[in-house]
Amino acid sequence: MTMSKQSDDLTQPLEAGRTFFNTGMTILSGVFTLLGLIPLFLVLFYVLSQGFSSLNADIFTQLPAPSGTLGGGFGNAIQGTMIMVAIAASISVPIGVLTAIFLSEYSRDSGFVQYVRFGVNVLAGVPSIVIGVFAYGVVVTTSGGFSAYAGGFALAILMLPIIIRTTEEALKLIPWELRLGSFALGADRFNTIARVILPAALPGIITGIMLAVSRAAGETAPLIFTALFSQYWLEGLNKPTASLAVLIFNYATTPYADLQHKAWGASLMLLILVLIISIVARIVFRRRS
Repeated sequence: MTMSKQSDDLTQPLEAGRTFFNTGMTILSGVFTLLGLIPLFLVLFYVLSQGFSSLNADIFTQLPAPSGTLGGGFGNAIQGTMIMVAIAASISVPIGVLTAIFLSEYSRDSGFVQYVRFGVNVLAGVPSIVIGVFAYGVVVTTSGGFSAYAGGFALAILMLPIIIRTTEEALKLIPWELRLGSFALGADRFNTIARVILPAALPGIITGIMLAVSRAAGETAPLIFTALFSQYWLEGLNKPTASLAVLIFNYATTPYADLQHKAWGASLMLLILVLIISIVARIVFRRRS
């Protein structure tokens, strides 16, 4: 009798007040979602409309023109951005992934892990300009000048907490039964992590790395303190290096209309780069899901 009454209660429609509240909150959530997307579309539209006309083959092959003159490109800035991001990834990815493995697999419940996680969270909240000043004091002043190495070092610090946190979460999502099954087959912890856990978590790890790369590619303040800028092609990793972010800053603050126009083109190039990385990360995340 009780079961039948409960079944009847579940099949009856909701009260008018609850239905109205449900519908209202759904509509309100949709409205605020659209409001949150409006700034994104406005930024995309404005940068695209301002920068698309300045895109041509010369921007990839030519150097920046002297101030007050027309023409030129910013191929050296594209080159420098890719090189410094690659340096940063080569430093931060191994350290970040290994740190996350230690936190997730070797010291999951120890008190030391809590302090490490707290430090990672604090590092994630440090302003990028502070990291730039730190890299200037540690690398630039000791090595004798601005360089791609110093820029890559500063970007690596920015990438590190993102990689650690995303990799740790990806490892935690792997079912514990996979680990037990590997142990039951005679594998030790190292082989279990290397051959079972990491391959299963690889899509999530790649997603975190791509997000960190997109963050580093758009940073300006750390590169002003470390890599500075150069009007020429990269002559060595120990020399001042051009980057898209710093070029945008320099060109946008000049009184010359042509350079301001090129700043919009460089902004569009940087935006396209970040969008491509984000889209790839989203595709990887969907495959993982």
